Amino acid sequence: MKRNESGPSQASAKDESALAPLRSSAPLLAAMTGKASPAKAAVGDAPVFAYIASLPQPQRGVAEAVDALAAKTLPRLRRSVKWGMAYYGVGDGWCFSSGAFVGHVKVMFIKGAEILDPVPPVAPIGMGKATRGVELESIDDIDEHQMELWMRQIAAVPGLGGKKR
Repeated sequence: MKRNESGPSQASAKDESALAPLRSSAPLLAAMTGKASPAKAAVGDAPVFAYIASLPQPQRGVAEAVDALAAKTLPRLRRSVKWGMAYYGVGDGWCFSSGAFVGHVKVMFIKGAEILDPVPPVAPIGMGKATRGVELESIDDIDEHQMELWMRQIAAVPGLGGKKR
């Protein structure tokens, strides 16, 4: 997915140079093997920030952007590291995850095939038949408007992110 743009980029040379490390084709660390990271399970902001900080570029930049978008979109955001990935939720549940892999960051919405409109395109292996999401290779792949809509939709569901009524 590409971010929607209404015209030519207004970015300055300084802005472009700041993004250069995120867009680099530098070799990935050996730790990026195609499986989730070995990060230990822990609830709270600090473990998620530590997990994100441990990622190589460009995955770190993408994960930071996803985390910042989640914080902006969901006021009572909760974070956790589970199964080597960052998990996000509000209320009593977990709504979506963000995990770094070789060449991309996966953002997966729990029960996304049943709840989200439109349904995200990627069906991950080993995360449940109803889980759907996107694979982001760079910051430019983030469609902020669409991601915000999905985050709000999934967080409003009782048991996933919303309070049970």
